[in-house]
Amino acid sequence: HAPVVEQVGRLYGQTDLACDTSNTTALKALAAMLPQGAVWVVSHLRRAAETARAIATNGMDAAPPTVEPDLAEQHFGVWQGLTWDEIGAAHEEDHREFWKDPGGNAPPGGESMANVISRASAAICRLTAANGGRDIVAVAHAGSIRAALALALDLDPWRGLAVQIDNLSLTRLEHVPGRLDMGHTNAWRVVTVNQTPR
Repeated sequence: HAPVVEQVGRLYGQTDLACDTSNTTALKALAAMLPQGAVWVVSHLRRAAETARAIATNGMDAAPPTVEPDLAEQHFGVWQGLTWDEIGAAHEEDHREFWKDPGGNAPPGGESMANVISRASAAICRLTAANGGRDIVAVAHAGSIRAALALALDLDPWRGLAVQIDNLSLTRLEHVPGRLDMGHTNAWRVVTVNQTPR
């Protein structure tokens, strides 16, 4: 999605914030990188829908997107809206415990990266099965894109967190037909990761 200008430097997670879609040059370039006639999917967070509309306005003939809440960003619980320094000061013990396994541990009242991988992977497999042979454009979040890569590459949550995902970047995965129903999670090809439009 496009950059969020509120709460910069804070963990906004699933806080429903607007985004800045004023970079029409990047949006047009991104639109040119996407397949025409695709199925469009967005998370339930407004920054995903705003970005999808902005991409469509800048060069895509896109159908109205389907809303898929399971592609939402990681929920950071009581830490949402705080900086890491504020979390360390106000939630010292939980903060210290979290960093022992940041892929498997969840913030208080939130979800772990392992949880994000589980829910996003289920949605990706469901969408892939329902739209076999069609391109799917998902306007999502860094956390759910990392989850998609963890699914494709069979990464554990800690390794999934190591991938950089920038705003208005393209990550492209290709499903290998016929293997999804056989129980293989690694039925994907990674074509590009974090490709920024020029």
